[in-house]
Amino acid sequence: MKSMQADRRLIKFAMAAPYLAREEERDLAIRWKECQDQHARNQIALAHMRLVIAMASKFRGFGLPLSDLIQEGYVGLLEAAARFEPARDVRFSTYAGWWIRASMQDYILRNWSIVRGGTSSSQKALFFNLRRLRAKLAQGDSQLTEQAIHQEIASALGVSLKDVQTMDARLAGNDSSLQAPLSAGSPDGGEKLDMLASEEMPPDEQVSGMIDGERRLQWLNGAMTKLNEREVKIIRARRLSEDGATLEELGTQLGISKERVRQIESRALEKLKSALVTADPHMAG
Repeated sequence: MKSMQADRRLIKFAMAAPYLAREEERDLAIRWKECQDQHARNQIALAHMRLVIAMASKFRGFGLPLSDLIQEGYVGLLEAAARFEPARDVRFSTYAGWWIRASMQDYILRNWSIVRGGTSSSQKALFFNLRRLRAKLAQGDSQLTEQAIHQEIASALGVSLKDVQTMDARLAGNDSSLQAPLSAGSPDGGEKLDMLASEEMPPDEQVSGMIDGERRLQWLNGAMTKLNEREVKIIRARRLSEDGATLEELGTQLGISKERVRQIESRALEKLKSALVTADPHMAG
């Protein structure tokens, strides 16, 4: 109720804004363009708020709040005012229409559905014209099949039949909140979110993985005791560190060549493999 009252106040305020004569509009545009007069830009924008409201009303069928559509349209209106070139001798309303419409359409595409549609120019045209064309075709010939209607729309908009069918199915269905109850009489108050498959491993696999991980860590620590001090340092720096030291860095630290570091590392890995296979024969593969 409050939202509707706010919408009515906004519409009343916009409709009360005075129209601008052509010369007055041009003078304001020049003041903004040449002198960065913010007041002049705001005057142009305010005088064209009724254009924003008129366009917003055409998009109400997408189920979004009128106030939000008007707000997005106003953003487009300000963008148009900032870019307007008075030297082109075009009325501002003609120029601003594209920016207002584009801003509203982008907002609708971002918010109309949880499952996002395509954002190419052809997909936008399909999204915003499909229902209008469908109604027009059905009214003209009630005998047309769904396939025929989809084919006509595809031809008219220059998109594939599959794109039309996919978009039509998407527009025909409503988004469902994951917080919605499973059923009207659900005794446990469960939500649809509860039925989503978890990306985590099942509890039994998690426990098994933890046990296996701890066991392997013990085996690794035991195998490391088979290495001498320099081999341990190289393996820890090269294989057990997040950064992973380079052969050259270790060579500098140990006062040997990087080729010698590589040889020691290779020998140490062979020792580890042998020790781990002894601890768990399954690691031989």
